[in-house]
Amino acid sequence: MRWQGGRESENVEDRRGGGGFSMGGPLGGRGIPIGRGGLGIGGLAVVVVVSLLLGINPMDLLNGTVPVEQSRYEQSQAPRSNADDELGRFVSVVLADTEDTWNALFQQAGRNYQEPTLVLFSGAVDSGCGFAQAAMGPFYCPLDQKLYIDLSFYRDLRDRFRAPGDFAQAYVIAHEVGHHVQNLLGISDRVQQAQQRAGNRAEANALSVRLELQADCLAGLWANHANRERQIIEPGDVEEALTAASAIGDDRLQKQSRGTVAPDSFTHGSSAQRVRWFRTGLESGQMQACDTFSADRL
Repeated sequence: MRWQGGRESENVEDRRGGGGFSMGGPLGGRGIPIGRGGLGIGGLAVVVVVSLLLGINPMDLLNGTVPVEQSRYEQSQAPRSNADDELGRFVSVVLADTEDTWNALFQQAGRNYQEPTLVLFSGAVDSGCGFAQAAMGPFYCPLDQKLYIDLSFYRDLRDRFRAPGDFAQAYVIAHEVGHHVQNLLGISDRVQQAQQRAGNRAEANALSVRLELQADCLAGLWANHANRERQIIEPGDVEEALTAASAIGDDRLQKQSRGTVAPDSFTHGSSAQRVRWFRTGLESGQMQACDTFSADRL
């Protein structure tokens, strides 16, 4: 991906290594609203995978009650490495690129785009949606309109999920920005209201899947416009993003973690669905093509 020398966003809040967070405390009863994109691209699937690897109860991660000695995401006060600094610059450039794209698209639609803030943190963070641990993966909080990411997730994306590459990393940011776009357009609120009216958990999960797949499509839409305007995509980049989308499909993660697949429990979509909708946004470049809620086939 061609990003070196690109404009860096002014909307990055760096909390890495700042301390002040207790890994042993609970979420304080607030938690992260799953129906509004709170668990983000890693989401519940990452919680399950990480808990199995650490030998702990997944509910402990969700409730924020994992003891410090059990978590591998402890805060570190060590000096930041050059690689960390470069990765921080990378996500800042990607965020700036999403700003350019969505500012232009919103302006074309006669609307103003409110740029989100991206928070870099280490280990755990206190967000507007509650206290969150890095094991939950990158997420977007609609209550403070901020994206949150512990950059160690990119190491997991490369090593555990076998999805390396800078464009795969950019896809993660673009997906969470997609949740911000949904929030600005009122889509997230409508989905949450529909989930509250749902007759059962399966119906609520199905709405979550459509929300997540739309965010994948919006990430592809960003890639389409960014490449059209700034030629950011290099050979192999699209394959990196598709590999990442496939690697974090609910079916693949459930199969890896427990050996079986339960479609009714999907919250983010299958590998094939995530790939299909990212590709839809990438190839069409049109907002209307990302209407997952009207689609007969996901």
